[in-house]
Amino acid sequence: MIIKNVKVYGEDFQFHPGDVVIENGVFCETASNTGEVIDGEGAYAIPGLIDIHFHGCMGADVCDNDPEAIRTIAEYEASVGVTTICPATMTLPVDDLKKILSTVASYTNESGAHLVGLNMEGPFIDPIKKGAQAEENIVAPNAEFFRACNAASGGKIRLVTLAPNMPGSLEFIKEVSDEVMVSIGHTTADYDTALAAMKEGAHNVTHLCNAMPPFAHRNPGVIGAAFDDPECRMELICDGYHIHGAVVRATFSMMGSERMVLISDSMMATGMPNGTYSLGGQAVWMKDGKATLTDGETIAGSATNLYDCMRKAVSFDIPLADAIFAATRNPAQSIGIYDEVGSIAPGKKAHVLLVDDELNLKQVIM
Repeated sequence: MIIKNVKVYGEDFQFHPGDVVIENGVFCETASNTGEVIDGEGAYAIPGLIDIHFHGCMGADVCDNDPEAIRTIAEYEASVGVTTICPATMTLPVDDLKKILSTVASYTNESGAHLVGLNMEGPFIDPIKKGAQAEENIVAPNAEFFRACNAASGGKIRLVTLAPNMPGSLEFIKEVSDEVMVSIGHTTADYDTALAAMKEGAHNVTHLCNAMPPFAHRNPGVIGAAFDDPECRMELICDGYHIHGAVVRATFSMMGSERMVLISDSMMATGMPNGTYSLGGQAVWMKDGKATLTDGETIAGSATNLYDCMRKAVSFDIPLADAIFAATRNPAQSIGIYDEVGSIAPGKKAHVLLVDDELNLKQVIM
């Protein structure tokens, strides 16, 4: 296959007029045979997006413990340009978690987005910053607990969230940081506590700014520690509800686009009409794209897919090249799959989106 007449988003993360060549499911430098030819009509050709933190969509949740739910999720995500997924679990009892992880481990990528792993968002979190997580299932960080879950998942857990102010956190990071990326989140940790965790190997932050103390002039907290750890990447929910546009701009400028990871944190209401849904066993009301617990105050994930989050970032004056970078290359690097996906480069899986100048998604090619 040759996709002609497109502006290709290259590995230098700039656009270049040219063609995209695909053979045997991977990108190639040149075509050995012509095959199908697609006229891109001047569209942008960008890598398929990669969501490393979301819970569900279209009435389905990864915690439903149902292969059909995963298939529904994968097919919807691919339809909106998210071609690689690493869905997140919630704070649940260990036996429930293990069953869910085992179900996901048995899932085969027959259609839709390619499932490459799992994000274990709980239960090693701080009850004070639990957000929409169930407090009764929160436990202190425990390597044995994590390893039992990872074994149930077939070794598919790519990220695990931890509150570094919880007892045993540093010991946990030391023990498992060679096995999984430890991500700091759902925490009241101060700057020193967060930085100590990062120095031990926790080089990711779960939805920066949300479920953590603010960046204050005398108490910089997790955000200040992330700035001071050059290896740290930070997730950002850019749905227009979780974070103000000015903060999105300031964060990209402060941290640098090479460290920002756009996520959707979407839940099952994504792609669905207004109504009541569920997240981690708790009722969630979604109205006009905003999802909250029944208190009407606590935001409970998002109802926006990653492609629309990327578009929202651009509407907040994040340069298009940087927004794409944060939805492709950076998440791929965060979970160790950049050798497979995340850019249009020879040998990588041929996941490519054709997008017009208004960022309307014209075609998804996998």
